[in-house]
Amino acid sequence: MDENNALEPIVEEPRKDKEAGELIVGLDIGTTKICCVVGEAFSDGIDIIGVGIAPSLGLKKGVVVNIESTVNSIQQAVKIAEDKAGCNLHYVHVGIAGNHIKGFNSPGILAINGREIKQADINEVITAARTVKISENQQIIHVMPQEYMVDDHTGIQNPLGMTGVRLVTNVHIVTADNGAVHNLVTCCNKAGLEVADMVLESIASANAVLSPDEMELGVVLLDIGGGTTDLAVFCDGTIRHTCELGLGGHNLTNDLSVGLRTPLQEAERLKEDYGSAIASVIKPNHVVDVPTVGDREPRKITQKVLGDIIQARIVEILEMVNKELLISGLKNRINGGVVITGGTALLANLVDLAEQIFDLPVRIGYPHGIGGSLDEVNTPRCTTAVGLVLYGQKNQFDRKYQDMSMFGRVKGWLKKIM
Repeated sequence: MDENNALEPIVEEPRKDKEAGELIVGLDIGTTKICCVVGEAFSDGIDIIGVGIAPSLGLKKGVVVNIESTVNSIQQAVKIAEDKAGCNLHYVHVGIAGNHIKGFNSPGILAINGREIKQADINEVITAARTVKISENQQIIHVMPQEYMVDDHTGIQNPLGMTGVRLVTNVHIVTADNGAVHNLVTCCNKAGLEVADMVLESIASANAVLSPDEMELGVVLLDIGGGTTDLAVFCDGTIRHTCELGLGGHNLTNDLSVGLRTPLQEAERLKEDYGSAIASVIKPNHVVDVPTVGDREPRKITQKVLGDIIQARIVEILEMVNKELLISGLKNRINGGVVITGGTALLANLVDLAEQIFDLPVRIGYPHGIGGSLDEVNTPRCTTAVGLVLYGQKNQFDRKYQDMSMFGRVKGWLKKIM
């Protein structure tokens, strides 16, 4: 971990002789795996008490394509987590990703007329900012205030109690495809679960790997999962930009499978055991066995050939991210560097390649700020699920910016289409 400057997790012994805390469950329904993490929330922190991981068989690029397979995968992961936590799970905070996700900024203005700003005014100016026209097949899943302005005073984080003539806010809005949301909720319901909240995966991951200093200085969170690459940019302590790319670690595996004519499962193993983001560092005489289909004998290839295939795709992904940062106009504000997480973050030499492409410092993001049983979650693969637990703890009582909870919104939406 030291070589990538990862933040070390806070390791604590499980709490003893304390009353039971509130259970918060994060469910990362990914393209390659389902990860269920159970957290027990206390006033001074949160302990991980159960983790369940199962192969994901019903998604493509973060979107459900087979409900029955997805339900079975969810049930497997949840059952493992329940057995380890010693309890039954009912409500889950679910991550959502995919290139159907849209993120944009929107302003809101409210006349105050020289009086003191109250909470109702803050709610109203946010409502004004979220009153924007979106596609009929999209729905809002996040409205996140970035900053407030009272008359000529800018950069205000909380205007409550201030006096002015005009209150202005900028918010970041994230929308998702109605069908994608519906299918995720349906899968959870069929698996015997209720959706307490639905969270953009990069926002969830940020809770698990980013420090307040990084978010203040300006930082890029890059979550490279199996089917998607999720980008989130934070500056001045708040979210500034989000983007979803429809490429991920599975594309590297598929490239190997096609290029080496080997089954996907074997390609995944080869990627994990011998893969590198930079092929030139591989010794040219190092040979690996590549299984083939049927009864044929394994073929021998140099590890560098494998590395060349992987490097071509990972360079494509990172260059797409760099282009998105330039288009956003925020790259010159990224003083805290880039944090890469997700399963693909474990690819050898990824940090060096990313630093070359972004011309910024890069580190690998491991979950931190948690206690309890950490052996299974101390990996970038579990960042989103841990982040969903932390997000749930942070936001369970804070609904002042929403007209109702996600659970209520999902129920209402489902009633409309049924």
